[in-house]
Amino acid sequence: MNAKFPAGLLVTALLITGCGASGGGQSASATAKVGLITKTETNPFFVKMKEGAQKSAQANGLELMSAAGKFDGDNAAQITAIENMVAAGVKGILITPSDTKAIVPAIKKARDAGVLVIALDTPTEPQDATDALFATDNFKAGELIGQYAKAAMAGKPAKIATLDLAPGITVGQLRHDGFLKGFGVQEGDPSIVCSQDTRGDQARGQTAMENCLQKAPDINLVYTINEPAALGAHTALKAKGRDKDVLVVSVDGGCTGTKAVESGQIAATSQQYPLKMAEDGVKAVATFAKGGQKATGYTDTGVTLITDKSVTGVEAKDTAFGLANCWG
Repeated sequence: MNAKFPAGLLVTALLITGCGASGGGQSASATAKVGLITKTETNPFFVKMKEGAQKSAQANGLELMSAAGKFDGDNAAQITAIENMVAAGVKGILITPSDTKAIVPAIKKARDAGVLVIALDTPTEPQDATDALFATDNFKAGELIGQYAKAAMAGKPAKIATLDLAPGITVGQLRHDGFLKGFGVQEGDPSIVCSQDTRGDQARGQTAMENCLQKAPDINLVYTINEPAALGAHTALKAKGRDKDVLVVSVDGGCTGTKAVESGQIAATSQQYPLKMAEDGVKAVATFAKGGQKATGYTDTGVTLITDKSVTGVEAKDTAFGLANCWG
């Protein structure tokens, strides 16, 4: 992720009720379009984001178009989605970039054409390649579960496995770096006995955990980029009879992931709010379509530590709160 951040095909969602593009000073009702481009259309996180965009589009009298990559990392599909949306006359595009650097030239072309571009969840590199960013402070999200894990270990020497996202994706790097800071270790510390990439996928998370257990059977703490990876890790740990004595912490706070915290498969997770990201992003496009005012800078959409096993010194909410607010 970008240090400025405190700390297939189209996935875009066009916000809805009209068909043609409208000028900056024209009414957004009935004509203005907004696009939402996500990394995939199957990940529940992005499904919830699209729900938020659709709800906000209806409330703001916009037309919503949507598209998604075939897989996380499908930059080519996102470029095509941007081009198609600009050609369709959208006033704004909301995007969760799969490749935070490679997407920048396509975003620049859209902005040069007068389209407001807002990143959701994942900042581009550089962050100011988009007009604005509506996202979780992913560094803080990682830091919270790192602080939780440190307190929960209660002085016991840690043997840490990190199940990460993939190289070059800022959201993964920010969460990873935040976790290390929260736990109080630096990259390369001997307590980190295994690191594997999972692309946030459950099956890959299981394979990564199996590989780590083979390399370091005494692992007692697992950081995961998200809850699908955490559930994959749990499957591998359970197969080895280690699911009761290994602490697993994660990020996202989806409904399925929060239920996994409730059941004890995951000890704690940092909950973020993709529906809010999309709702606020659509509102910003509606404002721009009506009067020309552009959203700028970074808007923190919030993060909350969710656990039923609270620890001293780390503020948290229980799973009842988490389930009531999962991905809201």
